[in-house]
Amino acid sequence: MSRTSTQSRKTAETDIQLSLDLDGSGVSTIDTGHGFFDHMLTLFSRHSLIDLKIKTVGDLHIDAHHTVEDTAIVLGDALREALGTKAGISRYGHAYLPMDETLARVVIDLSNRPFLEFRTPLQTASAPNFPLTLTEEFCRALAANLRCNLHVELLYGRDGHHIAEAIFKGIARALRSAVAIDPRVKGVPSTKEAL
Repeated sequence: MSRTSTQSRKTAETDIQLSLDLDGSGVSTIDTGHGFFDHMLTLFSRHSLIDLKIKTVGDLHIDAHHTVEDTAIVLGDALREALGTKAGISRYGHAYLPMDETLARVVIDLSNRPFLEFRTPLQTASAPNFPLTLTEEFCRALAANLRCNLHVELLYGRDGHHIAEAIFKGIARALRSAVAIDPRVKGVPSTKEAL
């Protein structure tokens, strides 16, 4: 069974082409026009073991908001399509992700019930060219379109680059666990028999 998806989305603000393979090895080709976001998506692919190709052309002359949000929308749609009925998956995943002085906790449930809980201490630092609000917008759009329950909490951290990286890597590791096929799971892992 192939767990792949190819998606495209074009609006007045962005033009996105994306393909992925859930059962890959973490190989990626990423071009969003924003170097830091490319870095985050590359390490997302590497640590989730999801092969990922993304080409996003966005209105970066305004700012990175639409580029980040719309890419996450398409990524969420593609992940949901690749999961199909979700038969045999582990469904849940979690990760504690250290990045030097930073520690993030990410927990995911591929429940088909979209919800984001995003918690960071007041006055949390941003990366120099990637406001923390963009990381939150990425998480919100991903959760809404993957239709997952996603909890992201920054336990502590000072460097904005490390904070964003810990969160993206944490999502990757949690998702890697959740999408994994468990040979002991028969059918869909829910007493409702549907996700």
